[in-house]
Amino acid sequence: MSDLKDKILKIYPAATFEEGDTLQVNVVEKDWLGVAAKLKNDLGFDVLTALVGMDWKESVGVMYYLTATGRDWEVITVKVVAEDRDNAYIHSVTSLWKVANFQEREVYDMFGIKFIGHPDMRRFFLRNDWVGHPLRKDYDTNPELNPIRLEDEQNEDDTRSYSLDDKGNVVETPGKVFEENEYVVNIGPQHPSTHGVMRFRASLDGEVVKKVDVVSGYIHRGIEKLSEGLTYPQILHFTDRMDYMSAHQNRHCLCMCIEKALGIEVPRRAQVIRTMMDELMRISSHLLSFGCTAMDLGATTAFFYGFREREMVLDIFEKTCGARMSMNYNVIGGVIADLHADFQKDVKELIRIMPERLKEYHTVFSGNIIAKNRLVGVGHLSKEDAINYDITGPSGRGSNWSCDCRKKHPYAVYNEVQFDEVLMDGCDSYSRYMVRMKEIEQSCRILEQLVDNIPEGDIRAQVPKIIKLPAGHWYQQVEASRGTFGVYIESTGEKNPFRVHFQSPCFNLVGVMDLTCSGYMIADLITIGAALDFVIPDIDR
Repeated sequence: MSDLKDKILKIYPAATFEEGDTLQVNVVEKDWLGVAAKLKNDLGFDVLTALVGMDWKESVGVMYYLTATGRDWEVITVKVVAEDRDNAYIHSVTSLWKVANFQEREVYDMFGIKFIGHPDMRRFFLRNDWVGHPLRKDYDTNPELNPIRLEDEQNEDDTRSYSLDDKGNVVETPGKVFEENEYVVNIGPQHPSTHGVMRFRASLDGEVVKKVDVVSGYIHRGIEKLSEGLTYPQILHFTDRMDYMSAHQNRHCLCMCIEKALGIEVPRRAQVIRTMMDELMRISSHLLSFGCTAMDLGATTAFFYGFREREMVLDIFEKTCGARMSMNYNVIGGVIADLHADFQKDVKELIRIMPERLKEYHTVFSGNIIAKNRLVGVGHLSKEDAINYDITGPSGRGSNWSCDCRKKHPYAVYNEVQFDEVLMDGCDSYSRYMVRMKEIEQSCRILEQLVDNIPEGDIRAQVPKIIKLPAGHWYQQVEASRGTFGVYIESTGEKNPFRVHFQSPCFNLVGVMDLTCSGYMIADLITIGAALDFVIPDIDR
């Protein structure tokens, strides 16, 4: 840690530090863009892992989580505070990390912080005519300010960028998303192949996509704002309802973040159970992805093949958790109920039949000439772009980026089991699809190692009846079904969190729709989206 501090002080002598679960570097806003460039180019922090908007009441700013993949995935936090709360601005880092594009738009939407140099400073979830910024502590919740509007949003092509003049004043420059003569097709939000209420506006040249504008927010529920008024046990259920195909992993992550802050040691039986449930969730998710990808190409038979085995996983969940979708199984300190008597038998049967069933999938769909023509070489995403946009999970590994959180930051009992990180170098929709199919094999391999080695003992640790985290902030990551899922918690020592942020992988996935679709046919947009496999509630938090 001291060695890293010395390196940071060499590039930025004015840095101050705070200790926590990661090293925090405090940077003055006017120096931020230059320091960010040196952190990336000189010290190797090549991934912007999370960008968390903050309102500390007396000031607003951003907490940046940066990862250096070349240095054993070392993580640091950078705190940047805007100089003026009432006219807050911070220099954009979109020129360094492309993933900051949507992330900064979200912070602008929720906190009103303008990002100097951002090319498209629009709101992300809310309408452009929304009054106020909901995650600020002084937000006026009077419903009369934002009545329910039935009319369409006016001037939705209007955008803006911000710069500083010679006197340091913020200057607004208006712009347009599309040129006046562009032909724009609307896709969604009510469209089965957008996999939820997501809307894309695609500019076309004939049938070739020129640009894709992502319009989100149709089911935005304000989970992060709601969390500020609830206790820690009360916010757990939100994670099951974000990416509902990563319900176990997401909730596991939130519980681990709270447990880290409290210093709770989770019993080994609960750790093994959590790991097994996470892998069953991954199998269920990848089977759904297989079926939906096939369905989006018109292959209805393959869809039912995938759901046939997925039903077996859901039966396992139902027996132990009492539910097939929103399981609410992980709790602070462990799991809420012990395993059903049939758990081991059912898991062994799933492991037994999956190899033959996977062969069926490949025969029916993976080797099909139509499927290959629609997926191979379509939706190119280079390894460099995957890193720049922080595209983790199967989509990142389909671009040959080794980014599995279970390997890079092991948790639960992942450091005790043998499994391979599946990588493919096709950088296309087919590679992303095939990574998921091969990951089913690896999940079965993990389950096979654990199913006969579930230890006896407690299923949860003793925790206080009223949970109060000490003052401070923490960040935790897990490998969810679609990539790295992160939870940020800041506490002032009360029973309610001061700030909770969910860093969802799907938010990043939808951020490359323009990149991966441009230059391909309009019909390819559907298959590219299917192969990226985003889930809308994970975006519309």
